[in-house]
Amino acid sequence: MVNSMFQWLSISLIALLHPFYVSVIDINHNTKEETVEMSIRIFTQDLEETLQKYSAAKIDMVHPANKAVLDKQINDYIKQKLQLKMNSQTVTMQYVGYEIQLESVWIYFEVPKIKQLKKLDVNCTILYDFQNIQSNIFHVKANGTEKSYKLDYPKNTTVFDF
Repeated sequence: MVNSMFQWLSISLIALLHPFYVSVIDINHNTKEETVEMSIRIFTQDLEETLQKYSAAKIDMVHPANKAVLDKQINDYIKQKLQLKMNSQTVTMQYVGYEIQLESVWIYFEVPKIKQLKKLDVNCTILYDFQNIQSNIFHVKANGTEKSYKLDYPKNTTVFDF
């Protein structure tokens, strides 16, 4: 019993001393709507601190002073740090919005007019300007198949073929 408690406390202490920095990007091809839907999950505090580097005004995602300005900052940041090619064509992501859930922020984008997704090229440096131990995990669904890949800093590119 004491040994189990000691192990649990040791693991907890290590986790506190060595935090992890990760975002999760889900990309789903919706064949019925002919769109690609994306959700990006990031720890709220990490994104706030990163956006703060580029802003003179205080960044508060839970209680923004001006939600329209914050939406623009999020949109601009993600579009700068995440570029996609679908079927070898550069695409423009359309910002849908964000929501806070517990300690995370979910950011949503959409790419319209994608009838079929055969290949997805990813160039991603989300939060690489925050921590050089950042990881970005991708889950991509297309054509009835799901594939995943993890980009660890400084690696920033991957390709999904379907």
